[in-house]
Amino acid sequence: MAGGVRTSISLETTCGALLQELEQIWTEIGESEEEKDQMLLELEKECMKVYQKKVEEARTARARLHQSLVAKEAELASLTASLGEQIVHLKIGNSTSLKEKLGLLTPLLEDLTAKKEDRIKQFSDLLSQIEKLNAEIVGFSRCCDAAGDTFKIEEHNLSTRKLAEYQAKLRNLQKEKSDRLHKVMEQVNEVHSLCGVLGMDFRTIVEQVHPSLYEICVERSTNISDTTIKGLSEAILKLKAEKKMRTQKLQDAAKTLSELWNLMNSSEEDRKPFEVVMNMLGLPEVDVTCSGVLSMETIKQIETEIDRLTRLKVGRMKELVLKKRSELEEICINTHIEPDVSTTPEKVCALLASCLVDPSELLANIEAQITKVKEESTIRKEIIDRVNKWLLACEEEDWLEEYDKDANKYSVGRGAHLNLKRAEKARVTASKIPAIVNGLTNKVFAWEDERNSAFLYDGVRLVSLLEEYKLKRQLKEEEKRRDREHKKLQNLLLTEKEAVYGSKPTPKRSNSLRKNGNGNGFMTPSPRRNSVGSATPEVLTPRSHSGRYNSYFKETRRLSAAVPLNFVAISKEDAVPSFASVAGSVAGSPPRN
Repeated sequence: MAGGVRTSISLETTCGALLQELEQIWTEIGESEEEKDQMLLELEKECMKVYQKKVEEARTARARLHQSLVAKEAELASLTASLGEQIVHLKIGNSTSLKEKLGLLTPLLEDLTAKKEDRIKQFSDLLSQIEKLNAEIVGFSRCCDAAGDTFKIEEHNLSTRKLAEYQAKLRNLQKEKSDRLHKVMEQVNEVHSLCGVLGMDFRTIVEQVHPSLYEICVERSTNISDTTIKGLSEAILKLKAEKKMRTQKLQDAAKTLSELWNLMNSSEEDRKPFEVVMNMLGLPEVDVTCSGVLSMETIKQIETEIDRLTRLKVGRMKELVLKKRSELEEICINTHIEPDVSTTPEKVCALLASCLVDPSELLANIEAQITKVKEESTIRKEIIDRVNKWLLACEEEDWLEEYDKDANKYSVGRGAHLNLKRAEKARVTASKIPAIVNGLTNKVFAWEDERNSAFLYDGVRLVSLLEEYKLKRQLKEEEKRRDREHKKLQNLLLTEKEAVYGSKPTPKRSNSLRKNGNGNGFMTPSPRRNSVGSATPEVLTPRSHSGRYNSYFKETRRLSAAVPLNFVAISKEDAVPSFASVAGSVAGSPPRN
């Protein structure tokens, strides 16, 4: 204020001095008072204009300052509102000039502006990450579209609350991305595992879903969109269906291969390449995890092996079938059962050559026949044992007959006592033959009645053989009786002749031993054979009958012509009681099937 007063006094002094000097000049010039007043008035107007101009300029400067102050205050209010901060109350008095006020507001605005820029950068980073995550979740196509558009930041709302909301949203998206990425990785690993088991190209499968699942690129991350997850799920379902189909196919092939191995007696060396496949038998689908075990190459290898073994099977099956047929015939021979004529070697070879019958079915048929024969042999065992006992008795009887015909059987020599003991036992055994035959006949009749079928022995009804044996034995007994009568008659005639002409010297004993013995006095008679012209019929047993059954009727006619049957001449004492009624036994037999 003092400075202003000094300036005004100085101004007034200067102006007064100048006016005085001007009036003096005007006086010297001779200007009139009117002219002086006029010039002073003009001078005063010019001074007023200068003052007015300065005043206007001052007012304009003041208005600008006010406007700038209001703008800054408005900007301050806007910044505090957008940043969500409280309005800063400055301690500004009424005497504070406008420039001072502006000086106080300017640093504060600069701080808030810098803070706003930092906040905008934070929002920009958050929104950029949110947009990127959204694009990854939605898909790369949307990501490319979003990359071309600049996301808008709401600068009027840059509050920390809004920033926290975006940060929470970002964390949620990051968690969703992590979950999706984990799920995608699980699906990709499952696809990789399935492709390994199936022997398929993993890259081709996943690239059909999305290239990012296989390619490692810095500029492109793994796609985790819903489309990718759905595509992987569909790929997994297809691979599982293919795995199930191949597992079933391979297990069926492995089962067939195992059967062929067992059938062909394949070596361990041939089976070893397929050991992994064989371990799959019986395993559920989920447990089949060995790499490449379900590949088309593995299946093709097994199919090739099956084709190879099948071709070998056709060649070896003939040998196997014939071997089984031989086994069947051997069992039938041992059990005296006629084998099935439908599988004779000739017919088997013809069927296999014509390919009209599956070799496996034919083999199964023969094996069934073997099983049936074995079962039947068990049922027939008791009767067969009795037949064998009968045959042994008949052999002993034949030996005894040969022994009785030996004139030197009582000679003293090495082993003679053994023959005597055997002869005693043979006579006991031979005496039991009628009872053995009768018991066997009754047993056969009971067996036939129980099963309503004939008991066949080498294709012939055993009852017929037994009745035929009885008949032949009767004929043999009749022949023996006649021989005894004839011998008695010869002895009688010889006695009468000796009484008339004298006795005849007997041959030496040594000559007899040399002719009939073996040099040491031990006699082992050989079986007697019937000559064609023999009048004594041979007693037929099942063992001798089986080879001569076809000529049975011819032999019967020959025996009938050679030895006339005269049953009337047979006395009751000479006849065997157990064979009294041959015809009655045959009549009581069950019909032959």
